Amino acid sequence: MSKTQAETVIKNIIREIIQECTTRGQIVSETLVAFIVKAVVLDPDNQFHVDRQLTKDDVQKLIKLCVDHLLDVRSPSLDTIKMQVYFDMNYTTRSEFLEEHRRVLESRLQPVIREITDSRAKTKEDLESLYRKIVSAILLRSGLGSPTDISVVREATAALQSVFPPIELGTFMSMSKRDKERQLVELSLIVTGIRLFNKECGKGGEGIDDLPAILNQAIPATTEEVDKVIDHTVKAANKYTAILENNNSQIFGSYKRKILSDALVNVRQHEICLKTILHDIITCAKNVESLQIQLGQRLDHLKNTIQTKNAIPTSQVYPQFIQLANIWIGFQDELVLISVLSNVLYNLEPFAMNHRQIFNDEFLQPYLTKVQVKTDAQRVKESEKEKINPNDFEDLEWLFPETTLNFEKLTLAFKGFCAHALSRNDFLLLPANPNIGVLQYNNNFYVFSSKKAATEFARNISQHLTQIVNTAKRNPELIQLLEMHNQFKSISQYGDNKLIQKPIIKSDMGTQTDTHILDYNIVKTYEWNEWEMRRKALKMTNLRNKVTHSVQTDTSNFRRENVTQTWLPKEKGAQTKVDNYSNVPQPKVYLTGLRGVDRNIDGSFKPTNMQKIDLTFDVDQK
Repeated sequence: MSKTQAETVIKNIIREIIQECTTRGQIVSETLVAFIVKAVVLDPDNQFHVDRQLTKDDVQKLIKLCVDHLLDVRSPSLDTIKMQVYFDMNYTTRSEFLEEHRRVLESRLQPVIREITDSRAKTKEDLESLYRKIVSAILLRSGLGSPTDISVVREATAALQSVFPPIELGTFMSMSKRDKERQLVELSLIVTGIRLFNKECGKGGEGIDDLPAILNQAIPATTEEVDKVIDHTVKAANKYTAILENNNSQIFGSYKRKILSDALVNVRQHEICLKTILHDIITCAKNVESLQIQLGQRLDHLKNTIQTKNAIPTSQVYPQFIQLANIWIGFQDELVLISVLSNVLYNLEPFAMNHRQIFNDEFLQPYLTKVQVKTDAQRVKESEKEKINPNDFEDLEWLFPETTLNFEKLTLAFKGFCAHALSRNDFLLLPANPNIGVLQYNNNFYVFSSKKAATEFARNISQHLTQIVNTAKRNPELIQLLEMHNQFKSISQYGDNKLIQKPIIKSDMGTQTDTHILDYNIVKTYEWNEWEMRRKALKMTNLRNKVTHSVQTDTSNFRRENVTQTWLPKEKGAQTKVDNYSNVPQPKVYLTGLRGVDRNIDGSFKPTNMQKIDLTFDVDQK
């Protein structure tokens, strides 16, 4: 079967699974179904052979297994996979969040911008309409008020008229489309800065929210909520780990133990997602604090610039307005990020509900009385005195904090969980202590929860790793949780995980030594070769019998070094003896008879001729 045919078959299988789940009242995404199909095929218990073409019965069996797995809505394993799919499809880095937000904003502004740049207004009414569209575009881009609010529009129009009066629309119309778009962006920033400055001075600010105050309330509230959920999740993980670690947990039975193991994977995955969100919220808090300092400094600088001068060059004040607008855009970006992170936090909660209902406090209480619940920190503290002796494993490389540079930056395999605990038949997500010793094997770094676990794992590494891979095949959610994508090439990540960084354990270095450290003197005329000395002597002897000739051309004088000297001009001045002036008479002429007729005393008319009377006086006459 060719690659194209195989892809067609897989798409048909996915389509049938989605249709079957929809028929049974369960809405599933194509990404989730695609992962479940690969996971079911990968599970050795299902007896699918990857290198063999699927028959019709195999396809029906695959569809049935996938549908049954997707319809098990109370399965913590399925909840974990859904959580992983949702988080990887909806979460990304800060820069990508903001880039997508700006892309959406620009796409919404494009119709308005296109109307402005493509306008061919000529009449007065068309120009006024174009100017109103520019005001609306500036308001939409800045996000400071609604374009339908009259007071906001008036304030924005007044600010725009101060930097771009309507009479300049003619110049704007003559620009190219790219220059128009660039000027609209610049005008938006300047108008935004003016309105923010007016708001600070108490002369405006209609429709402008106090973003610093909003963020100062939203960030602590969101941080508190995330901390609360993390605390609840960590406590559940500690309880599940204590019960599974204790031998008395066998009273659960194989099925209940499997469900409890799946629940532990779920809470550990939830914990990782929550800590990622918390890290971004802390970054937002630091950025908001920095932006508030910049905002205060910029406003103070603007006040000092504007209030001390009557007339200010635009080259001085416009860049400050643009910088002020960019600072405010930073506040808007942080508000968008907090909103997105809060939304992701809220949508993760349904994926962690089933295990709480199955293993509630009432159910777990009889088992918790027989075990000691330990936190991750307590487990690390208990094993802090244990350490591997590298001499016991001469053919293996062990890394320790005191001997390894950038030890804390190592990317630990299996997300920092104990590799030995994962290799057991009844696998357990047990936090490891890197200080015991990190085993470097095939460019991977394995950590363990105790010295005993590290010793047993090191005695037969390949067998333990094979067991972990087989465990992950039966529990596909472990592939994403433990970042085992290198072991499973067919199971790709749901989304590009940008949080994984390759550790820097080697670096290129070089040293250089001076050729001669001490000062020295070299006599360049020294010659040790007698034959070379003889050759130089003969050369000098032959030169005594030679005559030197020279030739000069007409222009060869330009090649000589010539020097000229000039006298600097003297400073002289001249003055006239008499100040005089002249004046001319102001001509005045009076014309009569321009009407052509004149009225007599009796009321009749008589013709008249035009006469010119000179009324000009001489200059000397008063």
